[in-house]
Amino acid sequence: MKKEQIKIQPKQTFPLTIKRLGINGEGVGYFKKQVVFVPGALPGEEVVVEATKIHPKYAEARIKKIRIRSPHRIKPLCPVYAQCGGCQLQHLQYDQQLKEKRDIVIQALERHTKLDVSKLDIRETIGMENPWGYRNKSSFQVREKDGKVLAGLYGLNSHQLINIDQCAVQHAQTNEATTQVKKILEDLNIPIYHEKTRKGLVRTIVTRVGMQTGELQIVLITSKKELPKKDLIIQEIQKRLPNVKSIVQNINGEKTSLIFGEETHSLAGREFIQEVLGDLQFELSARTFFQLNPVQTVKLYNEVKQAAGLTGVEKVVDAYCGVGTIGLWLADKAGEVRGMDVIPESIEDAKKNAKRHGFTNTKYVPGKAEEILPKWVKKGWKPDVIVVDPPRTGLDHRLLQTILQVEAKKLIYVSCNPSTLAKDIQTLSKKYEVTYIQPVDMFPQTSHVECCALLIKK
Repeated sequence: MKKEQIKIQPKQTFPLTIKRLGINGEGVGYFKKQVVFVPGALPGEEVVVEATKIHPKYAEARIKKIRIRSPHRIKPLCPVYAQCGGCQLQHLQYDQQLKEKRDIVIQALERHTKLDVSKLDIRETIGMENPWGYRNKSSFQVREKDGKVLAGLYGLNSHQLINIDQCAVQHAQTNEATTQVKKILEDLNIPIYHEKTRKGLVRTIVTRVGMQTGELQIVLITSKKELPKKDLIIQEIQKRLPNVKSIVQNINGEKTSLIFGEETHSLAGREFIQEVLGDLQFELSARTFFQLNPVQTVKLYNEVKQAAGLTGVEKVVDAYCGVGTIGLWLADKAGEVRGMDVIPESIEDAKKNAKRHGFTNTKYVPGKAEEILPKWVKKGWKPDVIVVDPPRTGLDHRLLQTILQVEAKKLIYVSCNPSTLAKDIQTLSKKYEVTYIQPVDMFPQTSHVECCALLIKK
């Protein structure tokens, strides 16, 4: 008979040596062969922990005492770091964050593939010179307390709103804009939405800045269309924030965790702000998806371009094309770029973006890559290079099968989730070989890591 494993009990206290970082930035250790996740603990540390949650395959615990500290542990810059949960790695020196992120990629490949990971070319993570103030957009929930308007994020695993005055990873202009809009709502006594009673009006303040242009966009997300003192709100925003080029209202009356509702109205200025990436210019409307860290986006897209190694004749597919950013980045060196996306508005934007930059070798269609690509191949248009940049869930199963059937010479996989990247690489390994994987740090101070992987047909 198999010996029963000794189970960790809730509230049990025990010593633990942290071996590595988990995918969510928590420390990982083993107690009597059981995996224990400890938020805030760092590799190499010896800690005393208390078990907080017991799951069938692992336990969660919290630090009670650090016996041996990591030499890379530092004091977090942000005063609400421990409560907020928006960042996971502010307590780790930045150069070490980059090393751990590479390790997170390696762990994912070891866990989800049958490849000999030690033989793979997994490069050093590309970091930022200044890993603070890089986010070009913030979406802060609003609440009222004792006549004051608060805006911030819900705390870690709780429904407690953490008021954030100066978010350390947000661009200074977005912080300033949120602060001013809070004051305006307070000064004008605009009713703030209350989640439990579902009374009140303003739910969320979204601010976005064009980092290269300095242009600001303010989006007020409200539960109803009627906005009292609308003209005064607009007047005050324009007076206090002269860089605002676009003021928008979005209506979301649903009981939902989704930020945006379906209805959007322009209140003042243009419907969009301008942003520049390298030689490309983009118009960002309120609901347009755009990379949150433009500085690192340029580095990531240059990695894609290098991996593609285009000579001017290749047919390129940009499979989750959005507003066309990656495809347009490659278009000057490609024979033809074709992109698809399930969001029709994004496709319209992609067409406009291509036209504005004078590209005539691009084609954009709405729909799913796994449905559109086989039709093109049937008609005799076969891609040489396929670029995919899927959501966190990875590639759709049918798209994986399509890629294996189409057999393009090169596949460039841009990933924001090492686990799904590894799983998809395993499926693709039937016909594709991993040349290298280049991690890029798009979100310093957090546990997220992007990768650009080059796969070549065997």
